[in-house]
Amino acid sequence: MHQIRTEAIIPATPDQVWAVLADFARYSEWNPLNLEVRGEAKLGTRARMAFRNLAGQGVIRQTVRIVAAEPGRELAWSGHVPLLFAGRHGFLLTPHAAGTHVLHTELLGGLLPATWSKAKIARDFVPAYEAVNVALAQRFADLAV
Repeated sequence: MHQIRTEAIIPATPDQVWAVLADFARYSEWNPLNLEVRGEAKLGTRARMAFRNLAGQGVIRQTVRIVAAEPGRELAWSGHVPLLFAGRHGFLLTPHAAGTHVLHTELLGGLLPATWSKAKIARDFVPAYEAVNVALAQRFADLAV
């Protein structure tokens, strides 16, 4: 199993960060990885997601299940393709003096991720997750204008 782990400080309260993360309908406006989400950020619900294929070309479409949805604290979803892939993508929010500390993670398992090296994860995946963090911070700069 692989873990992707990135962190950022966002200049907004945890409730404000949660509101942007939970507003799936607007992901296409700012999120460079999760390009489209149809559904609600409510525990146990399903959402249709389109995201960039970081292991190849194009877009992957998948139905995910919301596995954590605690306003101001945590949002996470999981998806899988039997045997080939299982992932849990999440955002953990904690108050910070400068706003909100965002721990942005993904746990990857299955036959496909088992073929990926740590170097591949660092090269192909981590920058995309960091780009989401930057875009999230930029979202607040854009909303403040």
